[in-house]
Amino acid sequence: MAAPFTPLQEPRLARGQSSDNHGVLLGGRGAGAPRLSAPSRPVPSGLTQEPGSVGQLALACAEGAVEWLYPAGALRLTLGGPDPSARPSIACLRLVRPFAGAQVFAERAGGALELLLAEGPGPAGGRCVRWGPRERRALFLQATPHRDISRRVAAFRFELREDGRPELPPQAHGLGVDGACRPCSDAELLLAACTSDFVIHGIIHGVAHDVDLQESVITVMAARVLRQTLPLFGRRGSGEQGLTSIRTPLRCGVRPGPGTFLFMGWSRFGEAWLGCAPRLQEFRRAYEAARAAHLHPCEVALH
Repeated sequence: MAAPFTPLQEPRLARGQSSDNHGVLLGGRGAGAPRLSAPSRPVPSGLTQEPGSVGQLALACAEGAVEWLYPAGALRLTLGGPDPSARPSIACLRLVRPFAGAQVFAERAGGALELLLAEGPGPAGGRCVRWGPRERRALFLQATPHRDISRRVAAFRFELREDGRPELPPQAHGLGVDGACRPCSDAELLLAACTSDFVIHGIIHGVAHDVDLQESVITVMAARVLRQTLPLFGRRGSGEQGLTSIRTPLRCGVRPGPGTFLFMGWSRFGEAWLGCAPRLQEFRRAYEAARAAHLHPCEVALH
């Protein structure tokens, strides 16, 4: 939980950030090593920005943080550099509390805006947005009217990566989306087993609910890690077990249940987030039927 913002004579800087006494602090890094491919460029804060003006900034970071001090007017941030990607992209944003003084939108073709972050508790884990091929990946930050802007700061973290599998189910496209709580279909289960950031075979040890973060944390007794694209969990064989945590939005109402499950999901900001969680026998039935019909998208070693 971020500490309350206190105005300083000089902007606060963290590792990997740059500033010239302006109001946006930018930091970019990757997992384990810097991923900032171009220097960050600051833009004026709300105290110096012209009324009604729109600041422009292109960020070449794959992931990082943005902090807008004293929000006023509007900012347009282009992610991943100024040139649109030839492949679909997914960006995930997670607000840093206290988040105040602005709204964050995804900019669509034709100038349409899709609200991602706003003042208030915010969606669990953050929000993700998908841009199609050649679509410019831009965020539009708009200040909300306040009589006193001096104690307001709008800060969020972001991750950007290419989406090489546009056929993935809605759960794959981010956190806090409308489809995040609905059960996965058989086709989505099979695809998730091949494309998720992690696939874990285990049982539910317990569930804790965090009302402030609007998250539920599922403690899983993991018997086996079948797949992981990032080092979220330790590798375990069929004879080893260990406790691990997987998050899901609080509104999904997850509760402990008996039986063995196949937990599949996605990495967001170094945390594991749940996509699909069928009981093992349910997945085995769907997988064996698809395999018999030669329709399974990949081989899954369940034994």
